[in-house]
Amino acid sequence: MITNPTKQRTLRGHQPTRPRSRVSNSVQHQAMLAGRLTPRDKWIARMLWEHRVLTSHQITEMAFPSFRSGRMRLRELYTWGVVDRFQPFVTVGTAPMHYVLAPAGAAVLAAEDGLDVKEMGYRHDRVFGIAHSLRLAHTVGVNEWFAALVARARHPQQVEALTAWWSENRCAKHFGDLVKPDGYGRWRDGHQQIEWFLEFDFGTEVLSKLAGKLAGYAALAQASGITTPLLIWLPTSRREAAARRLLAQVWRELDDPHAVPVATAAATLLDPASPRPSPADAVWLPLDAKLGSSRRRLLVELSEVWHHLLPPSSSDDDEVRAPESSRQTSSPPAPMPPSVGSPGPPAGS
Repeated sequence: MITNPTKQRTLRGHQPTRPRSRVSNSVQHQAMLAGRLTPRDKWIARMLWEHRVLTSHQITEMAFPSFRSGRMRLRELYTWGVVDRFQPFVTVGTAPMHYVLAPAGAAVLAAEDGLDVKEMGYRHDRVFGIAHSLRLAHTVGVNEWFAALVARARHPQQVEALTAWWSENRCAKHFGDLVKPDGYGRWRDGHQQIEWFLEFDFGTEVLSKLAGKLAGYAALAQASGITTPLLIWLPTSRREAAARRLLAQVWRELDDPHAVPVATAAATLLDPASPRPSPADAVWLPLDAKLGSSRRRLLVELSEVWHHLLPPSSSDDDEVRAPESSRQTSSPPAPMPPSVGSPGPPAGS
């Protein structure tokens, strides 16, 4: 999907799921869940609360050894009221099941954090409203972008890991007065690390508006005293070329262009024949690349291009380096799932 994301215009509401008996969210039910939910189940619930919606394919790629085992476990979590689901109607083919956090899952997270559900800010109607949101396709696309990194890091190359993944909502709470990135991430490959803000372009935004966002990122760098790269993901090479012309013009006019390192990539540059194409591949071209230089770089190699970057914050610290006034007390969930093998029921594990 990362190479061929579903467009918003192809989504037409959602199809009702087949009727299936579900357990009511009672005190007795919460007691039952205490003995059945594994650390991985709770991780899934926290990821849904942080990122609003994840598809069945995204969850299974990130957290399960096979699609079948993931589907079985998600079915159980749905029956127990931990997650809810809907299936958007698409004009061609069949959309995957989309999952959101359900009331029983919210109650579990709130209890773990020493809160009640109201203090947590959870409302089932608002959570399920993403099914009808005009930004559903964009949200799913951004989550697919990061999920591809998680899926890549879970397979043989153990030196790689996504050590931070912030949602659009979390970024807005921290930096919304200056910029509203689609996400924040941090990637480690061996001893090399890089962090970034993401602008995920679906091909629908006016490119001049996209380029105009550089001023906000320059203001954030000045306010925080920290240089954080900006990665811009575009759907096609043609659109990337057009965007780079406008971005370069605006970038050169900034007071301190090097405070906003920018790199671009296009989804069509990924190899669809690869077993796990991801944004970690050699698809990135820095905006300040020397004239005539067109060598695409791996994600982690960008840290070698921008020598003035300070090392990213430790992977043990979930807080991005940001102005103190924008700090939050709550931390995002770990992007990588807990190791499989935690105690729990055999079905779907």
